Amino acid sequence: MKAVAGNVRKLGITGGIGSGKTTVGRVFNVLGIPVFSADAEAREVMDIDTSVILRINTIAGKNLYESGSLDRAELARLIFNNTRLLEKVNTLVHPVVFSRFREWEKKQDSSYVIMEAAILFESGAFKTMDRIITVIAPMEQRVNRVIHRNNLSREQVIERMRNQMDDSERIKGSDYIISNSENDMVIPAVLRIHEDIMKLVKP
Repeated sequence: MKAVAGNVRKLGITGGIGSGKTTVGRVFNVLGIPVFSADAEAREVMDIDTSVILRINTIAGKNLYESGSLDRAELARLIFNNTRLLEKVNTLVHPVVFSRFREWEKKQDSSYVIMEAAILFESGAFKTMDRIITVIAPMEQRVNRVIHRNNLSREQVIERMRNQMDDSERIKGSDYIISNSENDMVIPAVLRIHEDIMKLVKP
């Protein structure tokens, strides 16, 4: 998985819900590094890909598109209480997302590119990355961020956290760790990693 000097092209950013990985991605974007949001792409795939839509309804055992768009609240209720359904949806959606990433990557002319994904490890996408960052933050801060951002209850947020990999497991497979608590400085951490990656980029 780890790349040697002169062969770094793809950087993965991951972290648990509410960790702030999207914020970290935005800082890299300001530095001129394009960021592919796997989570945003997955949402789009579930909205517009006809074959995916049909199979989601089959997996759910009901029409989740009765209103004309995906009932995300109902899908979340179903899959975050049923590991088997969650795995089925992920197995359906993520190959399509990876295909989109490969096409997107070909169009980029930057020194390196970034995939930001909540389930970088669980989906297997980590195998295609040259370097990986895990973003961490204290649990209570993460919970509060998601409650305010997604208008969820505390119980709903905790349930989603339980369905994700532990930070300790992510850290084991990562090259860099960025702490994104309210007391941490994210920008200097990103700059240090960017400088390190630039030393490893193929000339």
